Amino acid sequence: MGLDIRLPLGLLFTVLGLLLVVWGALANPAISQRSLGYNVNVIWGAVLLAFGLLFVSVSRRKLERPGGKPGEEQPPSAGPAPGAGRTPGPGEPGGPDQADADR
Repeated sequence: MGLDIRLPLGLLFTVLGLLLVVWGALANPAISQRSLGYNVNVIWGAVLLAFGLLFVSVSRRKLERPGGKPGEEQPPSAGPAPGAGRTPGPGEPGGPDQADADR
């Protein structure tokens, strides 16, 4: 399915976050006294802004990959060969019981 909603949602959260940050920065400081002196609009605007930018960056990274169409998964990359880097077990050449037999 080709539906990828990360970009529109990321843009929505980014715009709302920017609006809240600007609104909180320009608001009367007396309003902050009701919330124990914290400017909640600026704080939550920054949270929404960060969340939106994260969504936008993830969706753009997905689109920038070769063949990275929205909604299309990439095949896994070829990893190490099966058994590569594993230690031999008992009964295998070079295994723990083989080392004892060589002594």
